[in-house]
Amino acid sequence: MGFFSYFWAMKILVVDDEQDIKTLFEQRFRREIRGGELDFSFAHSGEEALEYLKEHFSEVVLILSDINMPGISGIELLRRIRAERPSAPPKIMMITAYNDDDNYNQAQQYGADDFLNKPLDFASLKQKLSQSL
Repeated sequence: MGFFSYFWAMKILVVDDEQDIKTLFEQRFRREIRGGELDFSFAHSGEEALEYLKEHFSEVVLILSDINMPGISGIELLRRIRAERPSAPPKIMMITAYNDDDNYNQAQQYGADDFLNKPLDFASLKQKLSQSL
C-alpha cells in the first residue's frame, strides 16, 4: 500500500467542466487507484456535483473543484456546501486557470481548504493529498 491509506480508499470528487479531466486523473493516479488508495468520482458541473453529493456526501473526503464553470461556479458550489456543512469533511480545494486575488479571497471567505492553479502540478497535488489525511 502507498502513503494515502492502509484501511480505505480516500474518496475524492473532482468537479470540472473539461471533458478530459477524468482520463487525466485516471492516468496520473493509476497506481493509487489500482492499489485501492484513492477512489475518484467526477462531476462536469456544479449542478452535477450537488446531485452526486445528495447521495454520497458522507463518503466524500475531498472535493477538487474548478472555479470557472458554466452554471453553478466552483465558488457557488463551495458556498452551498459550506452552508450545509460549515466544517470539514469534506476538505475542498479550489482549482482555477486564473490566478487572481478576487477568486482566492472568495474561496477563502467561503471556507476553501486550499487553492490550486491550472495546469495542475500532479506531483504537488499528490503531496497535498498525502498531507490531507
